[in-house]
Amino acid sequence: MEERLSTQKLLQLRKLTRAVADLLRGQLKEYLATLSPLLRPRTILGDYVQSSLKENVRGAEKAFKDLQSLYESVAGAQPFHLAKELKAPIEIVSSTLEMSPLEYPYVAKGEPGDKTVSITSPLKWVLLYSGFPLTRFRSILADRNRSDNELREFVLHHLALHTVLARQTGITQMLEALHFPVRSETLPEFGQLPITVVSSTFSTMRPSDDVIIESTEISGTDAFEELVSIEDIGRMGHPFKEKLIEIVRVHGFDGG
Repeated sequence: MEERLSTQKLLQLRKLTRAVADLLRGQLKEYLATLSPLLRPRTILGDYVQSSLKENVRGAEKAFKDLQSLYESVAGAQPFHLAKELKAPIEIVSSTLEMSPLEYPYVAKGEPGDKTVSITSPLKWVLLYSGFPLTRFRSILADRNRSDNELREFVLHHLALHTVLARQTGITQMLEALHFPVRSETLPEFGQLPITVVSSTFSTMRPSDDVIIESTEISGTDAFEELVSIEDIGRMGHPFKEKLIEIVRVHGFDGG
């Protein structure tokens, strides 16, 4: 994809990317629907989450202390400037999982001048509790008259999910085996807040800045979607099979 992309080639790649993204997103949604009950905050934090029910969970005290420490380091810093204290029990208003494609700003450099474009990574999704999308999060941060309580809720719910996944290593290993690795990333606009991201093992790429700018001018929007790497699809392997073959070879047999 190093050569200059023609408009026709770009359209073909865009259609391919969306077809691949639709397929993978559908698979991931099914996996998450099955795993969702195991990713509720109370499965890890127990009675440290406000509820009318009692749910004693081994390790909940340590998990809550870790959440407190993380909250204190994130909430009081840029760009949030919230009170650092986090008392139990915490109120979690949503524990239903949702996912949305990762978006980030990018400055494309062109002959007429630079242009800030909103880039979507179609094979990388932000994992979040329902009601706390990054689009709303950005709006709150940009609002000078924002409610600190609402901002605190967003920070807390993203940290809660991060805390849960950090302890549910079996789930993250399972998703990785299914070609959907889970990671925590930081985005400049959200300071040091860990954002939970699940991605496909297939990569996507940005074409040259000239192509991005031309595409936005044709579409009339300051947005662009990364394109799937066809080479990655061709190189797809099966990690479990490869591990078994390696074991066979270690024991002196031909792995085929």
